[in-house]
Amino acid sequence: MSLLPVNNALGLVLASAGNGTGIETISIKNAFGRTLAADLHAKRTQPPMDVSAMDGYAVRAVDIGTTPVTLKLLGQSAAGHGFYEDVLPQSSIRIFTGAPLPHGTDTVVIQENTIQNGETITVLEAPEKGKNIRRAGIDFNEGNMLLASGTHLGAAQIALAASMNHATLKVRKRPRIGILATGDELVEPGMELQTNQIISSNNFAVASLAQEAGAEIFDLGIATDDLKTLSATIMQANTLELDVLVTLGGASVGDHDLVQKALQTLGCTPDFWRIAMRPGKPMMFCTLGRMRVLGLPGNPVASFVCALIFLKPLVLALLGNPNAVADISQPAILGCDVQSNDRRQDYLRSSAVFANNVLPVVTPFEMQDSSMLSTLAKADAFLIREPFAKAANAGDICRIIRLA
Repeated sequence: MSLLPVNNALGLVLASAGNGTGIETISIKNAFGRTLAADLHAKRTQPPMDVSAMDGYAVRAVDIGTTPVTLKLLGQSAAGHGFYEDVLPQSSIRIFTGAPLPHGTDTVVIQENTIQNGETITVLEAPEKGKNIRRAGIDFNEGNMLLASGTHLGAAQIALAASMNHATLKVRKRPRIGILATGDELVEPGMELQTNQIISSNNFAVASLAQEAGAEIFDLGIATDDLKTLSATIMQANTLELDVLVTLGGASVGDHDLVQKALQTLGCTPDFWRIAMRPGKPMMFCTLGRMRVLGLPGNPVASFVCALIFLKPLVLALLGNPNAVADISQPAILGCDVQSNDRRQDYLRSSAVFANNVLPVVTPFEMQDSSMLSTLAKADAFLIREPFAKAANAGDICRIIRLA
């Protein structure tokens, strides 16, 4: 099977998302990090009336045309306790931020520009007519559509939804992602290692990337390199109503690479296998019933790159997030010369210097072995080298994927 271009493989993966996950209604208190499943319209106008933007005095602009001028103080207006009588000429109302503007007034004088003396105030400096007032609807009006379906709900979006008077929200169900590491050599962190054993680390990185995109994670542990056992484990995973099963390792063609064989025994034929990318070539994708299966390589950096390029967008697509198909790369400037590339798209761990209003300067690390997590942990970005890219020089424009 020939190597499939990255964009072609990604297209197949995203197409499998279909209509995405189901919909549920939750309390706004539990909505952080979730994804809206329906457009959200305002149930009210904000602010619902003209209100003061400052602490001071509500007056009629016509009464303060010449300063200093002394006005009678009739009362006060506070948030939740407005002054609802008509304001007479040559009069004022003590007003506080957020309080409704009394009828008959049209301007707020900030308190720093006044002197209060008993039941009068003296205006020392007059603002323009209409100053320091927030008009009704300046934020939004009842019926406005302010949050679209597919919106990721962060702190600001939740605050807006609450201000729109929504106590509950329709959101996408979190995609259920099962993660299964494979390999006789793997053990959990914290365990005493025997000869030829290594720590299983890929599952934590892949789970973190999927959670960051909004998924619910199911840790399926470590499967041994036994075809019968591995097939049974995958079948068991299929009973968990997973949206995606991610296998780690065993995706290549060695005698101990059994993931593809196990899937084939279960009737799962790969949509693709072997991607024109580095690291991450031995990656596969298929569907088993309603469950999508992403078979990621065993090398730690390769599995990270594949999860970033394929799994994270798939989670977003299942959530109906329009950013699932967005190009996550950005322009940068090469900090050193780089050689020409072969037929595989490279993702090179790199340092990057970011500065305001200029493109980042990116320099790939000299060592790019896909087993080296130390360089991944200190990388600021992946430098992308397209297939058959020509040699490039320091100062040339390039593309990177920034790593938070």
